[in-house]
Amino acid sequence: MEENKNTCSCTKKYIAFLILALGILGAGFAIGCYYYHAKMDNNFVVVKGLAEQDVKADLAVWDLKYVLTGNDVIALQKKLTEQQNIIVNHLKKQGFEDSEINIGRLNTNDLTANPYRSEQLGTRFILNQTITISSKKVELVEKSIGTLSELVAQGIIFDNQEYSSPVAYIFTKLNDIKPQMLSTATEKAKAAANEFAKSSGTKVGKIHRAQQGVFSILPREEAPGVMESQQINKKVRVVSTIEYYLD
Repeated sequence: MEENKNTCSCTKKYIAFLILALGILGAGFAIGCYYYHAKMDNNFVVVKGLAEQDVKADLAVWDLKYVLTGNDVIALQKKLTEQQNIIVNHLKKQGFEDSEINIGRLNTNDLTANPYRSEQLGTRFILNQTITISSKKVELVEKSIGTLSELVAQGIIFDNQEYSSPVAYIFTKLNDIKPQMLSTATEKAKAAANEFAKSSGTKVGKIHRAQQGVFSILPREEAPGVMESQQINKKVRVVSTIEYYLD
């Protein structure tokens, strides 16, 4: 009986030892697998792909703000209407249509209503109005700007602040070129990844993460103080950032 008890006790100890050993072995295997996958997940390269495309503005918005000053508001309003007709006729002569010409509201400024006015006022009223040309004929707009001297010769005074940069040239077809540009940026990023992989003795795998980037519309001829909206010719740029697995 005593011998059977000792045998049973040894068997229990052996089983307990075996279970402990299997547990340690399993834990070690799990840690090893985690480490392996962690190393693989971090084995990637980050590259950037640049795509640029030259484009041309397809819409021009041209503001013509003209001003009159005087002391007889009724006479000024009548003269402003006459000048409006002169400007509109001039624009039509250049080749613009009625649908492209929009007459803005009449603005009247009574200087005597200004609490900070000077005691001596040479002129009481300032009247101004803006005519906006919105046209897809961007070349015609650019050409017509040079003809404003003909209107000045007829006594029409344009607001200097507005006249200094009166036109905005706009590119409206960005969505049409986005897919092709993104494809180009991705191809260039993949080429950069392949070059890196070649030098490191690895192969490029699947995409780990991708960031499209922001599309920017820039002046084609970049110079200090040059605004994109002032140029008909522009360039669109996008930079995609892509992370590839390395096998």
